[in-house]
Order: sequence, then C-alpha cells, then structure tokens
Amino acid sequence: MQTGFQHLHSGLAYLVLAGLIAVFIYAFIGTFSKREFTEKDRKFGLLGLIPAHIQLLVGIIIYFISPLGFSNLSSGNAMGDEISRLYALEHPLINIVAVILITVGYSRAKKLSSHRARFRSLYMFYGVALVLILSRIPWASWLG
Repeated sequence: MQTGFQHLHSGLAYLVLAGLIAVFIYAFIGTFSKREFTEKDRKFGLLGLIPAHIQLLVGIIIYFISPLGFSNLSSGNAMGDEISRLYALEHPLINIVAVILITVGYSRAKKLSSHRARFRSLYMFYGVALVLILSRIPWASWLG
C-alpha cells in the first residue's frame, strides 16, 4: 500500500508542477496584458489549486504510513541526518506552507476588485509556492 501511495505522490508531483507553472505564466501574462479577469481565468487558477490539495492529502497519508515520515522523528536521529530531516520535517512542512500560499492566492484573486490585482495575486502566490515546492523536492529519489 505504501509503495502505491508513493508512486501516486510522485506522479501527481508532475501534475502539480505543470499546473503551477501554467497558472503562473497565464496570470503573469494576464497582469501585463491589462485584460479583464473573467470566470474562465478564475477556473484556470484551479489547475494549480486542486492538484496541490490532492497531492497534500496523499502526502499526509504517506507521512503517517512511511518509516521515513512521522515515525522517523521519534528515533532521535532525524535532525542529524540530512535525508531523514528532509523527509520527516522539511519536505512536509515547506509543502504545507506552499499549499497554504496557493490557497490564499486563489482566495484573494476571487475577492479583489481590480482585474490586475487578481492576476497578480495568482502569479505572486503561486510563484512563491512553486519556488518553495521546488526547493524541497527530494531530487535524488525522485529522478533516480
């Protein structure tokens, strides 16, 4: 079961990254093209929001069933080992912050009145979240 969730988590990561990059570029262009923020634009923002939330749920499940997650913290050696610290603390914490930023950016974009500010909210929050996510991907295991 754990292996299945890990494969799902790795596969969804591509979808999350593609969605965030697409929305970031789309909103960035929308900000400087001075066009109206329409219902279509709001729905386009969901391309980054929905996969990120699904990824978070799968990641939380993995965190509690994997020996590299929560149970690794109780061993006492997690903070001393770079890989253990990444899986047990840094990766989950930073990615939770990233999903919160995505959610805040999307929610703000719905509530703001200026079209430019709505696009800006999407690209700024999604952009910061994207950088955070990229900084905490366990590249050695993901690509190797």
